[in-house]
Amino acid sequence: MESMTTTPPGAGLGAMIRTWRNRLPPSAAGLPVVRKRRAVGLRREELADLAGVSVDYVVRLEQGRATTPSASVVASLARALQLSTAERDHLYRLAQIVPPADGTICDHLPPGMQRVLVRLGDVPVAVFAADWQLVWWNHGWAALLGDPSASPPRTRNFARDRFPVDADHTPLALWPVTETDPDTADAALVSDLRRATGRFPRDSRLAALVRDLNAGNERFAELWATGEVTANREVHKRVDHPSVGPVTVDCDVLTDGDTELKIVIMTAAPGSEDETKLRLTTVVGPPAGTRN
Repeated sequence: MESMTTTPPGAGLGAMIRTWRNRLPPSAAGLPVVRKRRAVGLRREELADLAGVSVDYVVRLEQGRATTPSASVVASLARALQLSTAERDHLYRLAQIVPPADGTICDHLPPGMQRVLVRLGDVPVAVFAADWQLVWWNHGWAALLGDPSASPPRTRNFARDRFPVDADHTPLALWPVTETDPDTADAALVSDLRRATGRFPRDSRLAALVRDLNAGNERFAELWATGEVTANREVHKRVDHPSVGPVTVDCDVLTDGDTELKIVIMTAAPGSEDETKLRLTTVVGPPAGTRN
């Protein structure tokens, strides 16, 4: 007699990943549409690239040879597959992981937000969680600042980048980026993190971040001690791009009210030389092997 806990056909972890992959058209993920294409949805290699995992691992997941992905992999797959919140939670449970609870930071991008971001084209855009952990970026962002995938996932945090603890930390931008008013930018970032601690009091990742920076970075500790609580402000940045030269951009931050996800957009003044350079970055790209 069959066990009452037997998973119905097509309802297991691998089958659901395959189902969700097949339903997502490449255009929805910002991928070019190729006429001669057998797959209606995403190919395995496309999902692997979007989620930042190997193609072999996607194959093993879908074939049931890998059944316990880590929480970070599940979160990446959920973003890449553009799952709803309910679908994301189901994916967590299939992977035998407790879904994120209320009072903790959300790394998940709602499908509607992802569709809007894709429609921005090559405008440099990235999405950060409430603790300034980088969770998504587009081609334009990588072309302007360097591909963040060159950094280990844990270090892809703007606060850790801004207030380094380790002398050999890997910067998020691969070449120099400066602000017109760095002191104001520093204060705004720290006060925004303090605001996040009130919004997400049970988030262990945020608590660990604040502890690490308070103990290891004197500038952060000094600003944290002021107790200021504000939201982030618009800043102006100069990017010393290795291919097109210095580019001055406006950096605007749009915050989602429910999740506190931060959409960071880089633009240049219309009709300016900087706008031309910004467009060129997506065409020429950086020299191979260029580092900060």
